[in-house]
Amino acid sequence: GSSLEPEEHSMEPPTVPEEEEMPLITAPGPAGCQLFGYVGIEAVLDQMKVKTMKMGFEFNIMVVGQSGLGKSTMVNTLFKSKVSRKDSQPGQQERIPRTVQLQSITHVIEEKGVKMKLTVTDTPGFGDQINNENCWDPIIKYINEQYERYLREEILITRKRKIPDTRVHGCVYFVPPTGHWLRPLDLEFMRRLSKIVNVVPVIAKADTLTLEERAEFKQRIQEDLKTHAISVYPQQDFDQDPEDRALNDRIREKIPFAVVGADQEHQVNGKRVLGRKTKWGIIEVENAAHCEFPLLRDLLIRSHLQDLKDITHNVHYESYRVRRLNESN
Repeated sequence: GSSLEPEEHSMEPPTVPEEEEMPLITAPGPAGCQLFGYVGIEAVLDQMKVKTMKMGFEFNIMVVGQSGLGKSTMVNTLFKSKVSRKDSQPGQQERIPRTVQLQSITHVIEEKGVKMKLTVTDTPGFGDQINNENCWDPIIKYINEQYERYLREEILITRKRKIPDTRVHGCVYFVPPTGHWLRPLDLEFMRRLSKIVNVVPVIAKADTLTLEERAEFKQRIQEDLKTHAISVYPQQDFDQDPEDRALNDRIREKIPFAVVGADQEHQVNGKRVLGRKTKWGIIEVENAAHCEFPLLRDLLIRSHLQDLKDITHNVHYESYRVRRLNESN
């Protein structure tokens, strides 16, 4: 039976057998864990590859610069196809628009089973007028419109599984090969656009400069960018991994790239190469000793394409989204 006497409560906590004790905080284990057999973790990469090959991916690039700097030719050289049409037909005089007009062309490119929906946006009329005041406004407006379109799709209650991405992932800015300092127009454009999009400056038609002039011009441009605190891609603030920082430091030392575009093939030592024929020989586009086009192609496509998209989504679009939601609230 139960006793009527009050129970004596001890102030000491009850003891728990050692077998039943559970640690509340587990110590971090080693970086790598030895497996006893094959699990199949590496198959995740194959799953991602198969899914990407089925769905494909999107990449949107914008080219900005004065008329006659070879923007369309450069884009065709990058993707080795006629993805950018000329403004005028052969034999017809090109009409310079009075204001900056934006033209977008979309193609689906496939290589070894991987499909890429490529959108090229050209900006004819930029910097071609005597008075170029606020000529960057249509470009800024277009970039923000693409952010707004993505934001409207994202905040819907019932939204699509895959939102169409028309945001500009990279803007290639063509600097005229003057051999002097950057113009106020170049500085103001890159200062404004670098805050909302990834800007990659290049020296257009670098074959018009000697190697000494090219090196001196590149150094002056780097000094101008540093003096005016213009952060072009790859931005130093977004380097997180030490290996990525070391790679991007080597790229930043060579920016802006001195590039030459050509969409015609020539015979050199029994091989067909892309290049421009001059009196002194053939300038090979893909030869690193002749120009820095291979560095630009590696940056935009082979090594940093996904990073361009990630920074666009996580940094530029995110800042626009926060600003818009604060305005609506």
